[in-house]
Amino acid sequence: MKMRVASHLAIALALGAFALPASAQMTFKEAPALATQVRENRLPAVAERIGQEPEVVTPREGVGRYGGQLRFGLRGSSDHNNILRMVGNMGLVRWDPEYTKVIPNVAKSFEVSPDGKVFTFHLRRGMKWSDGKPFTADDVMFNMQDIVLAGALSPTPPRYQSADGTPMTVEKLDDVTVRMSFSTPYGDFLAELASPLGQHPVLYARHYCSQFMPKFNPNVQALVTEARATDWQNLYMQRCGDIEIPARWGNVARPTLDPWIAREAYVGGATRVVMERNPYFWQVDTAGNQLPYVDQLVAPIAQDVESLILDAIGGRIDFQLRHLDAPANRPVLAQNRQRGGYDFFKAPTPGGTNMVINLNLTHKNPELRELFNKKDFRVALSVGMDRKEIIDTALLGEGVPWQNGPHEDHPNFHKRIATQFLEFDAKKANELLDKIGLDKRGSDGMRLLPSGRPLKFRIDVIPTVQPEHVDMLQLIERQWARIGIDMDVNALERTFFYERTSNSNDHDAAVWGGQSNWAPGDIPQQIVPVHHDSRWGIPWSFWYKSGGKQGEEPPASVKERMKLYDEARATVDPDKRRAILHKMADIAADEFEVFSVSQGLPTYGISKTNLKNTPKEIVNSWYFPTPAPALVQTFFWAN
Repeated sequence: MKMRVASHLAIALALGAFALPASAQMTFKEAPALATQVRENRLPAVAERIGQEPEVVTPREGVGRYGGQLRFGLRGSSDHNNILRMVGNMGLVRWDPEYTKVIPNVAKSFEVSPDGKVFTFHLRRGMKWSDGKPFTADDVMFNMQDIVLAGALSPTPPRYQSADGTPMTVEKLDDVTVRMSFSTPYGDFLAELASPLGQHPVLYARHYCSQFMPKFNPNVQALVTEARATDWQNLYMQRCGDIEIPARWGNVARPTLDPWIAREAYVGGATRVVMERNPYFWQVDTAGNQLPYVDQLVAPIAQDVESLILDAIGGRIDFQLRHLDAPANRPVLAQNRQRGGYDFFKAPTPGGTNMVINLNLTHKNPELRELFNKKDFRVALSVGMDRKEIIDTALLGEGVPWQNGPHEDHPNFHKRIATQFLEFDAKKANELLDKIGLDKRGSDGMRLLPSGRPLKFRIDVIPTVQPEHVDMLQLIERQWARIGIDMDVNALERTFFYERTSNSNDHDAAVWGGQSNWAPGDIPQQIVPVHHDSRWGIPWSFWYKSGGKQGEEPPASVKERMKLYDEARATVDPDKRRAILHKMADIAADEFEVFSVSQGLPTYGISKTNLKNTPKEIVNSWYFPTPAPALVQTFFWAN
């Protein structure tokens, strides 16, 4: 099975593990509970369930044993992406555990034309959904033709459906072969499919989800009425979900390709989520054992991070990175390792910064909008921060002053965008603020806008995602007060935060993590506003994603970067791609729209000492997404 793949940044030829004829010679085995169901004629034999071409994976430490639960913690009602990270993003392709190359996944293999325009995916023969129904090319066609390209659920299609504004074409060549073609080369396509946001081609089971669409079910209105949904799209989301919403894990009847399937759903009022092994899962180990090894994933829902920490040190969490990895949590977790029965594993960031400050350059208030769009105002705020104090206090001394972009050891490193305007200089900050017309102050010492109104704004933050962000902002609030800037920290629950900052554009400013290295599949959202995390220009991102039909037309320098971004995504040659990225970064450095405090910190996670096949070190990135490529389905209990 030879393949020709356009290579850049180590995206290379790969087959996941073994040539498939080896699996045909195996004797397959299964978990004891499933074997019992086979004997009682409640399930087909394991060889029938996994199909003729299962993926054979090599566990990190060795062949495991079946049984037990794996516990991890969820934080509140909007922690759905933590489930995704643990259950895995089962797309056509995935990243290898080292985050160096894209390898087959649901697709057993793929081929790329020499010009980088045509991608052919070969599916696994006999593969099935979790309810036992066949998974075929018809499912991919349903997902792409009837959902994504038709704009059935969203007028804004996923970015990977086009490299230059012209939608891809999708063809079914036979029951196990699908071809996706573009009008221009698309060097980033495989990497974007490997990210969590690239799962749509295999997200929905046609035989199940089509019943909620009028195209396939003329009586769908009866289902809408019964479910008290607002329309068929709302019903569809209730029953089948989407990649990044809680409803994805809220319907136990929804068929999936995941290693575990929901049994106690992630719905309002739930106190935990329970997921049980998928009897039709399509991976086996080198001894022919069907994965996963662990019977259940159990995720209690905590209301605060402190509860998760107490669960960890009390031995009630088996594997966790998300929510625990703040610098302030490490000492107490370290002190209680023996009590909790766990060890640490390393989770370094791939680049970028710990916290990006996004002033809303598209603010609805004209006076604040005009002010925020003045570069000297942003420079004044940047040099008005004492980063050493913030790093020493809020980050416990761990950190290096940093603005944006890949770190020094990465091929995409761009010195100016990473290191300009970092030096604390209150005198310069005051001079810049006076110069741009903020030279008058109120009786409290805070600056006044040209209209005479007090200059006051809020920065939105989610305290539960990276708790150190609140500590950092509180220090910045005091530091900026010394130069006459009145800023309040506005802590919000995640759902409200997203609604204000990524949908309705109601925020003054917002912060988010910026751990980015601009690799293929990694959206450089802090140098070009093309994503819902580009909170410095959300209406501009809507304009880009809708092809100019929605949002607000951005200024020329932003449009130029959007054009360059599309060129970078299309480029197959890694050196040419890097040169384009650096052109974007040159413009972004000139404009200086966003600013930060410190380099992305090396984070960590905890893993029980007798839980095996777990990583000792793994990159921490959403676009990876950590820890899914470590194959949680291969984790097992030693005793």
